[in-house]
Amino acid sequence: MGSVWRGYDTVLDRAIAVKMIRFTQIHSQTDAAEFAERFRREARITAQIRHHGVPQVYDAVLDADLSEVYLVMELVEGANTLRHYLDPGAPLPIEWAVAVTAQIATALSYAHALPVVHRDLKPDNILVTPSGTVKIIDFGIAALLTTGTPKLTMTGAIVGSVAYMSPEQAIGAKATPRTDLYALGCILYEMLCGYPVFDGAAPIVLKDHADTAPVPPGELRADVPAELDRLVLDLLAKEPEQRPADAADVYERLLPLLPPPGSTAGPSAGHLSGVPDPTAIFRRPNGPLRPEQSTPTTRFQSALPATAPISDAVLEQRLEHQLAEYRDLLAAGRSLQAADVLSSILEPAGRAFGTDSPRVLELRFDIALARFLGGEFRKARAEFDALAAASARVKGFADELTIQCRKFAADCRIELGELTEALSGMRAVLDDVRVTQSDCSEMALELRLALGRLLALMGHRAEARTTLSELSEDLLILRGIEDPLTQEAVEALERFIDDDLTPGVQEQS
Repeated sequence: MGSVWRGYDTVLDRAIAVKMIRFTQIHSQTDAAEFAERFRREARITAQIRHHGVPQVYDAVLDADLSEVYLVMELVEGANTLRHYLDPGAPLPIEWAVAVTAQIATALSYAHALPVVHRDLKPDNILVTPSGTVKIIDFGIAALLTTGTPKLTMTGAIVGSVAYMSPEQAIGAKATPRTDLYALGCILYEMLCGYPVFDGAAPIVLKDHADTAPVPPGELRADVPAELDRLVLDLLAKEPEQRPADAADVYERLLPLLPPPGSTAGPSAGHLSGVPDPTAIFRRPNGPLRPEQSTPTTRFQSALPATAPISDAVLEQRLEHQLAEYRDLLAAGRSLQAADVLSSILEPAGRAFGTDSPRVLELRFDIALARFLGGEFRKARAEFDALAAASARVKGFADELTIQCRKFAADCRIELGELTEALSGMRAVLDDVRVTQSDCSEMALELRLALGRLLALMGHRAEARTTLSELSEDLLILRGIEDPLTQEAVEALERFIDDDLTPGVQEQS
């Protein structure tokens, strides 16, 4: 029904997903009206589901002539569909399958409360993020349960995927929340058993859904708990009334099988090493994001296929174009987009010039600087640290790029509240600049001002006052009172005088 593109919100400087209509599927005015209405409905429905298990809708555009039809949505970084983790004949760990199912049930409960039925719930419409959070996507063919809502199914068309289609859908009956529960049972069955409930040609599968009793998971897998086996069979009941009452009921029945808060053990299967852990949300509810868990943003892919050779001339043109766009985006205040634009050329430049070549090191510095300006201090700090080491290895510890990276790494630590590490790094780089340049070089003067401000921030008032006083005297002699750096140093020093006149100011040594 649509294609999804990575895009940018130019106002808030953030990555977004843009879902556009797939015009190749429109062959008539009837088709156009059908697709336009589905897009309009997807926007309104998905925007009403207030749960982290459904990507947010930020905006929707639908022109009368269909020249522009798209949704602006939350970009789910680094996620794979549930299908990615389904390996035929290789059942998933019980805890993994239960945790995924419980998360789906929770999100469905919010949708069904509107009331909204998904009608095409399947592994391809379930995302598993790197943190283990599960998200349901594509409510584009959902049916509102309010009175008078027209059906959006074209004559003769089957809405849904036959492997996960309820018996009532197969005969064209009205979809209800229990229709989604049947699909959820099919998904849970496939995770537990390694195979779909029913498989084969579409007509045969539809008939099996309507008439054939599924083989209980417990007969195919000995470690399936009896209560889980019973729940799967209840979800797969032929009559909707025989299925669990609602998604909340499914969650309650799964709850005893979920790991309790505070438990440390995740899924036990060895073949899932390095795979997102959907049990974490139950073991550590509302757990904090640790620094080491922060994953890099997915980058734009190169404009040419990875296997296509890039001539020197083409690469130079692309570099020139990307750098110009980078500068324009920085000037417009869209720093994070600027970083991504330049990142797209980094890999081919590394292959052409060498990963430690001066040009590639400068590209990496520009990317890190954009991240710093955009407020992504943790990512910028990691890149500045790595780049400082690479630059020192290639150019030496006294090189301008090396010094700049070390300085910005300290600035990142200040922004992150890592003041002790920042102070140590700032002093070390200033000492090196004093040795290799002079105490009054441009870089040394900037570092001395930064050091004085950092000392003041940490409460080391005596040392800060001395540092800023000596700097102000040097700047007045070298540059005069009209120089901007002189004025900054003098203003920073004057704050101490004002503070000293304020009762209650205490000094730390």
